[in-house]
Amino acid sequence: MSTSKCASEYNRSKKYNDYSLQFSRWFLKSIGAWPQINASSLVCKIVILLHIFICSSMIASNMVPCLLYVLFEKVNIKLKLSAVGPLLHRVMGSVHYWVLLKRSDDIHKVIRHMETDWRLIQRLDNREIMLQQAKFGRFVAIICGIIMYGGTILFSIAKAMKTIIINVGNETFTTRPMTCPVYSKIIDTRFSPVNEIALVLQNFAILVVSSSTVGACSLAAVFAIHACGQLKVLNAWLHELVQKKKNQKKKNDTAERKLAAIIEHHLRILSFISQVESIMHKAALVELAGCTVVMCLLGYYTITAWETLDTTKITSSLIVYFSMGFNIFIFCYIGGIITEQCKDVGEMAYMTDWYNLHHKTARGLILIIARSNNVIKITAGKLFHLSIATFGDVIKTSMVYLNFLR
Repeated sequence: MSTSKCASEYNRSKKYNDYSLQFSRWFLKSIGAWPQINASSLVCKIVILLHIFICSSMIASNMVPCLLYVLFEKVNIKLKLSAVGPLLHRVMGSVHYWVLLKRSDDIHKVIRHMETDWRLIQRLDNREIMLQQAKFGRFVAIICGIIMYGGTILFSIAKAMKTIIINVGNETFTTRPMTCPVYSKIIDTRFSPVNEIALVLQNFAILVVSSSTVGACSLAAVFAIHACGQLKVLNAWLHELVQKKKNQKKKNDTAERKLAAIIEHHLRILSFISQVESIMHKAALVELAGCTVVMCLLGYYTITAWETLDTTKITSSLIVYFSMGFNIFIFCYIGGIITEQCKDVGEMAYMTDWYNLHHKTARGLILIIARSNNVIKITAGKLFHLSIATFGDVIKTSMVYLNFLR
């Protein structure tokens, strides 16, 4: 009977955990970046490695020719600047992909940690708090996917619909511009069918880098919001510690055991946040620096397109600008809410009716308050604290760079 109950509890916690991570899993499985620690067979492992190789090859075959174009193609500075934005987008996506693959084991540990959290929380009201946070995490993941995929798909469609006329000798040809320029000494993409093949491959590469960016953003959001759910449960426990002691005249050792459980759970949450920060800080730094430069370039593209009234380019630039801004906003938002929730634990401990507790138990709350004052922050490369204020600084910095570029 006990074994059956344990199995049922394990399945329930796994179901809740899978529910919270569902959309992030879809995004990452599409590019082979979802942790596959328990791959059942050699064939399965080979398929995953092949999947990763194909996705990596797509990114490289798109990024390297564009880099050579920027460095060596004999064109004016305006054309080179128009290629830097798409190139940086590929670079950012490839770094996200590399981080997700390299830290696959650590991501798997964090996922198992989340699953254990669901199993440790037994009470229905506490689980309801966690479930509300899981729903919010899913909502953020969906919004990330819609905005990022929507921006890249609309950008690709706008590029595919546009045609340009080129003159070679005495002949005139109609061709479609590449989403990312290619070094002409490697391959000439002006003529059919090379033009169509290269455009299709570039669009697939855009989907891969977009999936890696969406996967990193959504995974960070789900992890952070799960931590917020755990901190809210902890606040509920702190409130009940005093209320139960006040309403029920129980022995002091009962309150001390509850306080010990609260402190142990608090340290477990802080450990979880530290693991998330160690996984995501490199991706956050790339997103912070890359979005600042790319948003500056997108503003420049919009201004130059406005002079020629190129509505297609203006629209596509603004759409991508919005999606890039949303990406950096997500990273800054989750950093901000984790910091606030960690501080709230100390404030909750102080604001409780601690004077109704036994003096020895009340002194134990000092440990929680002291630990909450030393907040674990989500950073970008261990350099910048991610918060809403940081998001504002990114927007202002991109505008400053845009003025220099003009």
